Amino acid sequence: MSVAAHEEQDVLLPRSRDEAIAAFGTGAGITVLGGGTILMPELSAGRLKPDRVLMLARAGLDEIRENGTSLVIGAGVRLADLGDAPEPLATAVRRVGDPEIRNQATIGGNLCASPGPDFPRGDLQAPLIALGATVRSAGSGGERSEPVEDFVTGDPSARLVLELEVPTGRWGASASVRRPHAHAYTILAVSASMATDGSDLRLAVTGAGPHAARLRSVEEGGLAGADPERALNDIQPVDDALASAWYRQKMLPVLVARALSELKEPA
Repeated sequence: MSVAAHEEQDVLLPRSRDEAIAAFGTGAGITVLGGGTILMPELSAGRLKPDRVLMLARAGLDEIRENGTSLVIGAGVRLADLGDAPEPLATAVRRVGDPEIRNQATIGGNLCASPGPDFPRGDLQAPLIALGATVRSAGSGGERSEPVEDFVTGDPSARLVLELEVPTGRWGASASVRRPHAHAYTILAVSASMATDGSDLRLAVTGAGPHAARLRSVEEGGLAGADPERALNDIQPVDDALASAWYRQKMLPVLVARALSELKEPA
């Protein structure tokens, strides 16, 4: 592993998974840089001044492989390489930013993205939750695997994401409200998924709060008895520069209904 000094910061360049884990340690004083689409503007503007930057470009975390009934996706995989991912993840990926962003951004960076100052981030959290994905990470206490829905409620910056395991053999659907822009900000998005036999309904929403949330109250009814209005039992939408909490409260049941309708009649 090489270490370079840059503007009084240590830049760490691990060349393997093990080196990346060792360099990250407990995460204290470390800022992880994957594709850099979120962090580089913050670093350039001086809004973020970390002691050490851990760059993962050469750490070997950019592989995709099949593992029985799952797809294992390295944290450094670029979004542009996820066009064949299970739905609704593939659709969500295509809606992130623009081609330039998708060619640079990584799935690990998107998963760990903290909310922006005036808008939500982490569009892929909801489809990963809906698919029942798990994330393997390293940090204090060593390596561990946990559901994405649990990971995002903690402090993602305290863990080094290594890979995600995404179940296959499911189908999914999504519905969203977006604000037209060069980078197409998502105001609110709902992802839904279920097993091919019609069981195990899972739903999640992104854009309503600081991180994605699972809509368990809707899932309880199964596909036939799901009540979109119950989504408001699971999350309290917030205000930001893109939309008001009131608007999100009105649109959330609508988007849930749309996603469920697509599940009932898959294209």
